[in-house]
Amino acid sequence: MALTGKRRNILGFLLVFGPALLLIFIATRGCDHNFKNLDVLGKLPKYQFMDVTGRVRTSKEFENEVIMLIPIQKTCPYSCAVSFWHVNQILYQHIRKNSHKQLKKVRIISYVTDGYGNPVSKIRDLQETLKAQVEGYDPNLWILASGDAKPLFNLSRNGQNLLQKGNAYYGGQAFQELMLLVDKNNQLRMVLKGNREGLVRRMKESLALLLKQYDKERAIR
Repeated sequence: MALTGKRRNILGFLLVFGPALLLIFIATRGCDHNFKNLDVLGKLPKYQFMDVTGRVRTSKEFENEVIMLIPIQKTCPYSCAVSFWHVNQILYQHIRKNSHKQLKKVRIISYVTDGYGNPVSKIRDLQETLKAQVEGYDPNLWILASGDAKPLFNLSRNGQNLLQKGNAYYGGQAFQELMLLVDKNNQLRMVLKGNREGLVRRMKESLALLLKQYDKERAIR
């Protein structure tokens, strides 16, 4: 039976804020003067992927960098599991404009899927689309990846796993809708759905909070 609009909204709310439905944790209410550390929510496995040039890249290359893992589909920016426009405007443009300042060690890695969670081998056309659609697109800051993203989302906490399936999710795979914030030690620090502006903005706040934590640690040293 098809979900009504109201029921879909309730389901979306619960998927984001329901502690027992998915590994989605709100570690802060924003970046204010009441400084908090983001919780460590788990450790990602080592990973590797192939970029647009055919080069094999591994997680070791990104040690000591902050990574935002945001899967996108080969049909983006026209049909995406995440709100592509907001990811671009709120996250990528913020990283790009500050890439020579405090955000110089922050990147987005987007595993490309076919819309059903399966990896896509030919991603060059999508990069050309991004060059045309994304202001100042830099493939070194927003990296397209060919490979299986599922192992990176195979994370559990309190008996719940990010690899949820069902008709309620884009292409039947929940991980395609998610954004992961990964710290310099390859640890998960925040996970949120990326299909709404407010949640993309919250991820930006979480990124700022993580960087503030690093600044505080450097000051103590």
